[in-house]
Amino acid sequence: MDNRYNRHNRRKYSLKVHIVLVTKYRKQILKGSIADNVKQKIYDICNSKGYGIIAMETDKDHIHFLISYDTTDRVCNIVKLIKQQTTYYLWQRYPNFLSKCYWKYKIFWSDGYFACSIGEVSSATIQKYIENQG
Repeated sequence: MDNRYNRHNRRKYSLKVHIVLVTKYRKQILKGSIADNVKQKIYDICNSKGYGIIAMETDKDHIHFLISYDTTDRVCNIVKLIKQQTTYYLWQRYPNFLSKCYWKYKIFWSDGYFACSIGEVSSATIQKYIENQG
């Protein structure tokens, strides 16, 4: 059996996305326990929603993660959920520290994000496969 694909009802799929979130104003605060807590919270969110975390790592002012998700999910909704819940969690856990970094309450992430879908094969391989159909 091919384990590269998920199966659910009448669907067979492999959806993976690389997401990068950046701290507001590129503040270099993703260090130590804050970085560890952000990663743990993202693991918890993903586990509760059925997303699979393939890889995740922080730098001082941003976090990269690669997740697999279902065909019924939208990347923008996944990002929104993760940003909202991690921001709330971090402000509950580090209110004094974060209030020194940000003048406005409940800010942690910048407004945007980076997302890039990935697959098991290169786009050139898929293009060649499509061109050779029929």
